[in-house]
Amino acid sequence: MTLHSLDVPSPCHLSSFGGARPSSFCRLNNPNFTIASSSPATIFKRFSISCAVSFRPCIDIHKGRVKQIVGSTLSDSKEDGSSLVTNFESDKSAAEYANLYKEDGLTGGHVIMLGADPLSKAAAIEALHAYPGGLQVGGGINSDNALSYIVEGASHVIVTSYVFNNGKMDLERLKDLVRVVGKERLILDLSCRKKEGKYAIVTDRWQKFSDVYLDEEVLDFLANYADEFLVHGVDVEGKKLGIDEELVALLGKHSPIPVTYAGGVTVMADLEVIRVAGKGRVDVTVGSALDIFGGNLAYKDVVDWHARQRILTV
Repeated sequence: MTLHSLDVPSPCHLSSFGGARPSSFCRLNNPNFTIASSSPATIFKRFSISCAVSFRPCIDIHKGRVKQIVGSTLSDSKEDGSSLVTNFESDKSAAEYANLYKEDGLTGGHVIMLGADPLSKAAAIEALHAYPGGLQVGGGINSDNALSYIVEGASHVIVTSYVFNNGKMDLERLKDLVRVVGKERLILDLSCRKKEGKYAIVTDRWQKFSDVYLDEEVLDFLANYADEFLVHGVDVEGKKLGIDEELVALLGKHSPIPVTYAGGVTVMADLEVIRVAGKGRVDVTVGSALDIFGGNLAYKDVVDWHARQRILTV
C-alpha cells in the first residue's frame, strides 16, 4: 500500500483539558518544540507524556437486542444466523446500558450495530438519546448517514468497511467523511488479524483482509484524518483467551492519537497488562467478560479501576 500526500488541514490538538473529551487524559511536560515546522504525529512524539488509561464501555446490538457475539463469526452469508456464536443476550435495552454508563461517568463508550437492520438502528438511537455526547456509534456508517448520528447525539462516528473497501483503503471516501463530520468527530476502526506475522486490518464483519497493515507509517498517516482509533484484536475478541499483548504494545508505541483496544480481557490483571504494554497510552474496552454481559468479571471492579487511573503520575 502506498501512502499519498495529504491535502486536508491537520491542526495539532493532542488532548482537551478539563472538558468531556473521552480519550486518555494526558499531561504534557516540557514540550520544547516548534509547531510551525512539525507534523502532528512528530509533535506528539516529542512530548514527555503521562497518561491515565480509561475503561471504555460498549453496547453491541444485533437485531435490536444487546448481545455479546464472537465477532469473527458474524457473516452475511447465512441469514438464519446458524454460524453465529453468541456469548450473551441481555434482557435490558441499549438505552438502559447507556444510562448505566452515564450514571458512572464513563465517556467514550462505543455503540456498535452488528447489522443494518431497522431494529438495531432504532436501539442505537435510543442509547444515543439516553446519553447524548457520551457515546460513539458504528456499524454501517458512511458519508450519507454519518451526520445524522451526530445529530442524534453521538460524540463520534466509527468507520471501517466504508473506508477500507474491497481490500484497499479508499482515501476519497475517507476525505468525504472528514468533510461531512469533521476529523474531530471521526474514529477509524482498525480492527485487525494476524497475517504472515503482521496485523492486517479486516473489514466486512471482520471476514475480509485488507492490504493495509498496522505499523508506524500507517498509523501516522491515518491520524491526520481521525480523532481516535478503535482496534479490536479479532483473533482473541469475544473468546476470553487473554489479550493480544503484542498488538497493545504496537499501539502504545506508534499511535499518535488516542486509541482504544478491545479483545480478550478476562481478569483484572489483564487491565494492568494493557496499561503497562501500552505505555499508559492505550484505553481498553471489556465486553463478554463483564458480569453485566454474563461474564465473571465484576463491572463495578472495572469502574473502580478506571477511577484509580484518574490519578496521574509524572
